[in-house]
Amino acid sequence: MSVKTRRGEATARLVEVMQRLLAPDGCPWDREQTLTTLKRYAVEEAFEVCDAIDGLGPDAARPVTSQVPSLGPEDGAVKDLREELGDLLLQVVFQSELAASWGWFTLDDVVAGICDKLVRRHPHVFGDQRVQGSAEVLANWEVLKRAEKSDRGALDGIPRALPALLYALRMGDKASKVGFDWPDALGPREKITEELRELDEALARGSLEEARDEVGDLLFSVVNLCRKLELDPEDALTRTNRRFSRRFRAVEAQARETGRPLEAHSLAELDAYWEKAKLSPEG
Repeated sequence: MSVKTRRGEATARLVEVMQRLLAPDGCPWDREQTLTTLKRYAVEEAFEVCDAIDGLGPDAARPVTSQVPSLGPEDGAVKDLREELGDLLLQVVFQSELAASWGWFTLDDVVAGICDKLVRRHPHVFGDQRVQGSAEVLANWEVLKRAEKSDRGALDGIPRALPALLYALRMGDKASKVGFDWPDALGPREKITEELRELDEALARGSLEEARDEVGDLLFSVVNLCRKLELDPEDALTRTNRRFSRRFRAVEAQARETGRPLEAHSLAELDAYWEKAKLSPEG
């Protein structure tokens, strides 16, 4: 059976393994876990999946309609993604089994619920509705979602535990869907200039409290600029973080070659090392 034709039969085995671990004579550690203690693992596993996706390189940006990817199923990066997705799936099964033990719901209920939602929100696939492209699909999705949850506000449903950058991005997305948005990227770009000016004014007054608020406004405006440019701010910052880390390690390596500790170098020397690191092929 090929990869594309398998229908998820192995999921039943994972449920059986999890049930065995949670049995009275199962694993003491697993039996001590709660929905609260599992929260951190769900978040960590999701981020590890993201790391694995980043490791795929250009293949990570390939839609299902693309040509054959450059990586094969036995490539290390592909195996990493498969493993991390398994770890994330475990969290879904683990929490579902805890819920099942209290009579709340089972994994089957979880799967049935998302299947019903997907069918309901894709009438252009499972019904007779016609669409002209992905933009219309997204618009219809929001209409259907609002109809299902008419008692909720436009910003409801954003997880409070999201990282601040992602939370800001999701708020901007939701506000935009009800028409509260700039027409193009020029709006948030001008807002960045305005917020920088207000930050300078707060600093000139010596007010750190005001400066904190202005920095928040500035970051929020940067997120909105990313959104209008269809850039992921989390990804952009992650790329910068990795670039800084790579260059700073190169600075450390150059400093070690002198036989002096890093802190014994002047700022001018460190800047020179930094500029050299930027010019390297890895920079």
